[in-house]
This record gives sequence, C-alpha cells and structure tokens, in this order.
Amino acid sequence: MVAALDDIDCVILDVLQLDGALPNVELARRVGLSPAATLRRVQRLKDTGVITGIHAAVDPGRAGAGVEAFVLVTLAEHSEVSDERFAEEVAALPAVLRADAVTGPDDVLLHVAAGSTRELQDVLKHLPRIGARRVTTLLRLDAVKGPSPVPTRPQASVR
Repeated sequence: MVAALDDIDCVILDVLQLDGALPNVELARRVGLSPAATLRRVQRLKDTGVITGIHAAVDPGRAGAGVEAFVLVTLAEHSEVSDERFAEEVAALPAVLRADAVTGPDDVLLHVAAGSTRELQDVLKHLPRIGARRVTTLLRLDAVKGPSPVPTRPQASVR
C-alpha cells in the first residue's frame, strides 16, 4: 500500500533523509509550515509507515567494523519453518547489517560488517548450521556510491 504524499510531504521526506536530527522548528521553516502543522505531518508519515525511523549514519570502519562483505546464501531447504528459522538466526547476528531475500540462483543477500577477518569467518561458519547450503562471499573494497536518499514524488491516491 502506497501512502498518499503531496509536495509538502515530499519536501519533509527529502529534508529529513539528509538530516534526521533537524529540529522541528527548522524543518517547519524549510517546509514553509508552522511547527505544529509540520509535526502533525511528520507524525502522520510515521503512523502510515512512510518514515520507519530516524537513525544515525555510522561508518563501519571508523566504528571498529572495517571488514565488510556481501554474502550470497543459498538455503538447503525451503519451508515456512526453515525460512523463518534462518531469518531469526541471521537477525540475532550483530555483524549482519542487513539481510534481503533476492531472486536468482541464491536466496538471501547479507551485508556483514565485522571487526576482523576472523569475526567474518565465524559468521560464515555459522551459516551452514542455520540452513545455508551454499555461501558465496564478496569482500567490499570501497564504496563506488554510498547510500542515497529515497527519491520521493507526490502520490495522488492510496493504492
């Protein structure tokens, strides 16, 4: 379901994606609304799930997790129980920053940030124990393009 967004909502989203810690008064000034109206709109965007949280962007290397890898996982079996178990086990691994179900020959793509190659190896050794049949690891050398704001555009109606 897509939330109905107008031009002002899109400006709010664009500004907050660049600086989520911006005080509401400054956000209101940039958007051209009163602080109260801006706060109501931000709350509505949160309530409808458009804004899922406000987070600090942390550089893994500077925070002590300088070994990053993308790990493609093919699961040994597919069932609701085994898929759910794998997801729960992966969610419990602090080094796994993100896990996405993907199309193609593999099932899951993990983004892992570890403090050392030994820590990365420990994560990789754990994956077969929780349902991985095949694991392919790609070490991240450098960012070609970092995370970007999600492009926003007004939506005429709720789908």
